[in-house]
Amino acid sequence: MSDPTPLIDDLREESEELDRLVAGLEPERWASPTPAAGWTVAHQIGHLAWTDHCALTAVTDADGFQAIVEQALASPHTYVDDGAEEYARAEPAALLTRWREGRAALGKALREAPDGARFPWFGPPMSAASVATARLMETWAHAQDVADTLGVTRVPTARLRHIAWLGVRTRDFAYGVHGLTPPAEPFRVELTAPDGGDVWAYGPEDAPQRVTGPALDFCLLVTRRAHRADLALTADGPDADRWLDVAQAFAGPPGGGRDPKKDAEGDGAR
Repeated sequence: MSDPTPLIDDLREESEELDRLVAGLEPERWASPTPAAGWTVAHQIGHLAWTDHCALTAVTDADGFQAIVEQALASPHTYVDDGAEEYARAEPAALLTRWREGRAALGKALREAPDGARFPWFGPPMSAASVATARLMETWAHAQDVADTLGVTRVPTARLRHIAWLGVRTRDFAYGVHGLTPPAEPFRVELTAPDGGDVWAYGPEDAPQRVTGPALDFCLLVTRRAHRADLALTADGPDADRWLDVAQAFAGPPGGGRDPKKDAEGDGAR
């Protein structure tokens, strides 16, 4: 069993990077609309705080998490928005404190989780490493929404490797959520790391269908934070090409995604 500590450390660093983006904002900037339709900066942070709370409950209180699942089943189409809205009503300073305390508690719980433990979730049960990977992916994606809102260009880091891996692992899920049958054969995926020197490779070298390009662009695609027309990704093969239209690394419905920049601003994915 691999040690999840480095992954949990990366989750902490990803959260701290977003924290630095919002910590000094004037209260009125928290009400700025983001690329996700109907969501402000406060909704973005509120959503992360709410999901951290759900994850912490899953790790520490299985019965309590079952109650959360039952609430979600009672309002499946609005539950995520309702959680973000509830948390976003708080004053920015209180919301920031709530997010900080919640993510610290989750990190501690993940570090203390027994080896081999698996925790309930809205989909299949997850290990501590899987929980940390999912939280890192979401934190990075919602930080991108905040950065776009504030006009900030973030410097990509090696932490993207976790999101890239998740994007590859969720290939068949992405086909399924769009009502498509996943291809039987694996793809080859080769992504240029942010440092420009390394290549992150997945799948058999001799796979006839493949996807290549920058790791940053692939992560923007699978989190649906950019339209493929604006990204330097290449697909060889019809199934691989179709994947770039439907890829997503997060659970739930795909949402509208982003429109090409040359057309208009998209309605966002949550």
